Amino acid sequence: MPGPHTFTGEDLAELHIHGGQAVINAVLYAIGRVPKTRLAEPGEFTRRSFLNGKIDLTEAEGIADVIHAETEAQRRQAFRQMDGDLRRKFSDFRERLMTARAHLEAFIDFSEEEHLEPDILNKVKRAVKSVQVDLKECLTDNRRGERLRNGVHVTIVGEPNVGKSSLLNAICQKPTAIVSPIAGTTRDVVESAFDLGGYPVLLSDTAGLRETEDVIESEGVRRAVSRAVSSDLIVLVLDADQFTHVAPSSLDNPDSFIRSRLASFGIQPVENQRVTLLVNKIDLVPDEVAQQWRTSLPKEFIFLSCTTNTGMRECIGKLTGMVEELCGNPLVGEASLTQHRHRSNLEACAERLGRFQELLDSAEDVTLATHEIQQALRFLGKVTGHVYVEEVLDVIFRDFCIGK
Repeated sequence: MPGPHTFTGEDLAELHIHGGQAVINAVLYAIGRVPKTRLAEPGEFTRRSFLNGKIDLTEAEGIADVIHAETEAQRRQAFRQMDGDLRRKFSDFRERLMTARAHLEAFIDFSEEEHLEPDILNKVKRAVKSVQVDLKECLTDNRRGERLRNGVHVTIVGEPNVGKSSLLNAICQKPTAIVSPIAGTTRDVVESAFDLGGYPVLLSDTAGLRETEDVIESEGVRRAVSRAVSSDLIVLVLDADQFTHVAPSSLDNPDSFIRSRLASFGIQPVENQRVTLLVNKIDLVPDEVAQQWRTSLPKEFIFLSCTTNTGMRECIGKLTGMVEELCGNPLVGEASLTQHRHRSNLEACAERLGRFQELLDSAEDVTLATHEIQQALRFLGKVTGHVYVEEVLDVIFRDFCIGK
């Protein structure tokens, strides 16, 4: 196939052969004997496509994410990025800032000539302000895209013997954690990655939270607190006996109750962290009591028995809903940022645009203000690849498979 109408933009030949490994090896051996041929490096075809202007860096990252997607939601998000959703968004920002820069440079060069619009600086300020608004909307997405790409971190916490390890095993449907009636059995963080309703989740069981003289258990408690603080969703587990001693009035504000209970263990969730309460061992209370809890208490609470599996379906459904809220629907709305480098460069871009507005508002030199626009464009270009550093490309393309 002749370029430039190929994936890489170069002349390309594709061999469609039988799939047996021996045939593949023989073909590769034969091609390898041709002078000046070699095997492609991982990601080399996609890298050539980028260098030849066929795709930008966000689309290249989308291809890599499609390859590595483990859940349906990840695949959908990656496909949108591969299809150019982020490229189109950032290209729009770039075009608007390029126009603003051109008007500023015209003002600098021809400000004394009559044919320039008298209100050109105010027009530029309004145009840049609109980009700032759109950038802020991009950056205040609660990191949904990054969370979906990397997986939602869910941590189970609670006092010893409330059924945290049993909960982990029940949700993951495999004996990941050791379960015993001995308090303090779990002393380290036990992790299990799984697909929850199409969303990637890393579920962590932790040591029971209590004061202890045991050095090893104490370290486990410290790790439990640390993991909870850094997670996206904290599941606080009480057993049914503990819950019967909770004052009903304290449950009027569910979120406040959960956060105050977590604070008593030294866990201070940040504002954008989700928290929920799960009451385990409801098989140990009369059925009418368990039913009253379900009907009269806040819907955010989860009631189940890991022993009898009662309430497990509702538990999975509620957890799935929370995870979906944290990640968003990848097919709805604007495409989300999926990489830390996107966010850091866009934050730097927004900072430069803020500095630009300050310089114009203070009637300082327009030339200095124009320099801030140029720097903003530079950071934006780092996201799409209009400005790139070789080391950045190495990091992006090294995780590709050989065939891409």
